[in-house]
Amino acid sequence: MELSDAFKQISDVVIDAYFITDAEGHILDYNRAFFALFTRQVARKLKTMTVAEAIPMERDLVKECMETGRHVRLDEIPIRAKGAQEELRVILSAIPLKQSDDTVTGALVILRNVTDEAMIQVKYQEMLENEARERERLVEQIKERTGSLVDANELLLDLQRELMEYKKGIRL
Repeated sequence: MELSDAFKQISDVVIDAYFITDAEGHILDYNRAFFALFTRQVARKLKTMTVAEAIPMERDLVKECMETGRHVRLDEIPIRAKGAQEELRVILSAIPLKQSDDTVTGALVILRNVTDEAMIQVKYQEMLENEARERERLVEQIKERTGSLVDANELLLDLQRELMEYKKGIRL
């Protein structure tokens, strides 16, 4: 049994989007989650498209996987499915499909959508940066107020000294 056939048997329980390509990068099969990434008009034509046409990427992960004959994974890469308005952040894994003689016949590609998690990380990072800026602002404010208090204290001490000298002058 080939890896792609074995994967098809468990595809109903796989919640991540996946697709299978041939050696030239044509999309042969996919699951509903992958289908859902595209507009209906584009999704109907998926089996006539190559990966590069359906999901243009800076780095051709499928080609790289097939050329090296090894698993390739990219974390949190931006992709925009053809016809889609929004960009997604995904973890993309490509596994070469080999025959018994180790000839690569295609690839199984799994896409895990981590867009929401990536957005949370971005917001968390922004929150940390805002807190750091606020902390710096408060430290500067404390320094300024401390300086003002020190100046006021010195003035008070000077006034107290003058008052003491004035009192001494009256008594004599």
